[in-house]
This record gives sequence, structure tokens and C-alpha cells, in this order.
Amino acid sequence: MIIQNGTVFTKDCRFEQKTILTDAERILAVESTADGTSSEVLDATDCYVIPGLTDVHFHGCVGYDFCDGTEEALQAMAVYELKNGVTTICPASMTLAEETLAGICKTAAGYASRQQAADPASRAGLGASLKGINLEGPFLSFAKKGAQNPAYLQKPNAPMLHRLQECANGLVKLVAIAPEEDGAMDCIRELASEMTFSVAHTTADYETARKAMELGAKHVTHLYNAMPPFTHRDPGVIGAAADTSDCDVELICDGVHISAPVVRSTFKLFGDDRVILISDSMMATGMKDGRYALGGQPVIVKGNLATLEDGTIAGSATNLMDCMRTAVKMGIPLESAVKAATINPARSIGIDKEYGSIVAGKHANLVLLNKKDLSIKAVVLEGKVL
Repeated sequence: MIIQNGTVFTKDCRFEQKTILTDAERILAVESTADGTSSEVLDATDCYVIPGLTDVHFHGCVGYDFCDGTEEALQAMAVYELKNGVTTICPASMTLAEETLAGICKTAAGYASRQQAADPASRAGLGASLKGINLEGPFLSFAKKGAQNPAYLQKPNAPMLHRLQECANGLVKLVAIAPEEDGAMDCIRELASEMTFSVAHTTADYETARKAMELGAKHVTHLYNAMPPFTHRDPGVIGAAADTSDCDVELICDGVHISAPVVRSTFKLFGDDRVILISDSMMATGMKDGRYALGGQPVIVKGNLATLEDGTIAGSATNLMDCMRTAVKMGIPLESAVKAATINPARSIGIDKEYGSIVAGKHANLVLLNKKDLSIKAVVLEGKVL
């Protein structure tokens, strides 16, 4: 296939007029002019052509939750994400019993294998490619539990993570952890080479967070939320992350979790190389207002606000593409917003050699956005227009 006349987001994270050549799965070339012939041509006039988005932290959508632990839920979620320009996913669990998490991991591993084995004709029907699992819990602080179920919180321990990784067939990519909890530092020290630890739901001060990052925690879960504030005498987790040059930070740009000035300040503080846009979406995303659930707890959704019955914010009701658009409306340059929703999250879970940018040899996962309003004109998965 030839994709022509579009303004392409290049490997240098700039927009340029380019022509993209693909085969049935991969990008063959990104050229100034078309060099070759194809029976299929996709006209990208008046469109930006960007890599498919990668969401490394979302819980659910369209009435389903990752913690349902069923292939039906995974397929419904993956299809919705793909329709909305998210071509690779790393869904997040909640704080649950180990037995339940093990079942969730096994189901996810099975679904990922089914996607990989699917023939091209049926591949799109299986939705966005499941490339990882984000374990958000149970190694979190009770004081900063947020919407996590306190009944299942426990101290960090490496043997449990080994067992869950075995169930997941190696798919566990991110593990949320409160570094001040007993056993956290030992856990990070032992397993940081096998999975990425993310400082999360924590009361940690600057020194504790910095030590965790020096040991290998190179990620922060939904920056600002469920952690101490960043103040001039007590910089906490946020200050520690800012001082750790290889630590990425997640931002929920749904217009609810973080104000526009703070979003702009965060990009200035960390640079667009280290910010990862996430949706943190729950099952109400793509649904009407009403009562839903997250981690077994009831959630009330009105518009894009999701809360527990006590008013605690409980995830978002916004998909990642809409979060990226919101970031742009908040004043983030489009190039930076796209970077934070594509190559940065792909790199954070170790799939950037195959996904996340428009480079010859990578999977041909692309999204065409109308320049006028950033609405989706077309989604391309593995070289096939959906």
C-alpha cells in the first residue's frame, strides 16, 4: 500500500510531507516521493499521519474491565481502542487477590497469543495488539489507595511477581509499587531487570523515591495523583522523578485529573521525551452516564468524571486519543503530544523496536487525523486500512 499526500510524523518527531510504503504487515519505506507501485493507495491529503497510539495504563471501556478476566472483555476493549486510534495496549489490573490476578494474567497471555497467530483476514477483528500487562497493585500504600480496594493491599514480594509473570507468559511490563512499604526496595533490586517498577499510590518522600529510582524504578504512575504534592521544601516523588533523568512520568490529560497549567508545566519540567500520556480509563469510557464498577467498587460517571461514592476520582472516562487532543487544547504542541502518546509509552514497556514510530521495518500501525480538528480519517493496522 502507498499512503501519499500526508503530513507524516517522522522518526525525528517532526511533521513532514512524506509518502509511506507498506506491505501486509510492516512499513517498507518513508520517502519524499513514492518510489514503487501498489494496487492500493490511501490518500492522506489534509491529514496528519501519526503512529498508532500506545496506552500503557487503562482499565477498561465499553462496559468491560481488564479485571473481568475474560477473552470477551479483552476483545471488546481491544476493538474499541483500535477504532479510536490506539493500536497497541498494555491494560492495567487493580488491587485484587493473587489468585484473581493470576487468572487475569493467564487470560491476557492467551489472548495475546491468539492475536499473534491470527491470519491477516481476521486480525483486525481482535483489535489493538495486547503487548503488555500493567499491575497496578497490590503493592500500594493504604494512605494513598485512591480507588484501589484496601482489602487486598499487601507488602511487596518478589516470589508473587515471579508467579504472576509465569502466568502472564512474560507479559507483565509495569508493576506499581509504593517504595516506602516493607520489602519494596528488595523487590525492585531483584526484579528491575525483568520488569519496570512504577512509583505509585505512595506517601514516599524525596529520599525514599529517589532511592527506589536509583535501584531501578524508572516510571511514575499518574503523576500528581495518589502521591504527596510537589512543594518548595518537600519535593517528594515528583521532585525525585525530575532529578532522575531516565524516569518516565504518566499524565492523565482528560481535563479532570490535572489542570492545564500543570500539564504545561510538567512538559517544561520533564521535557517531551519523558512524559507518557495515559487514559487511566475505566469501563464507562465509550458509554453513557451511569453507575459502573472499578476493582469491585461502585463508580458513578457523569460526563468525563468518574468517582467512588465518597467522591474519590476513580479512573477516567476518556480514551487516549481524546486525552491527546485535550493536551493539544491545553497548549501542548502537537508534536510533543503525539510523542507522548506513541513512542514514549512504547519505549517504556520495551516494544519501541517494533512499534511507536513511522520507521521502515516497524509494524505498519498508523492513524490519519484530519488537520482541521484531529478527528480520525482512517486507522491502519498491520498495513490494512480498517
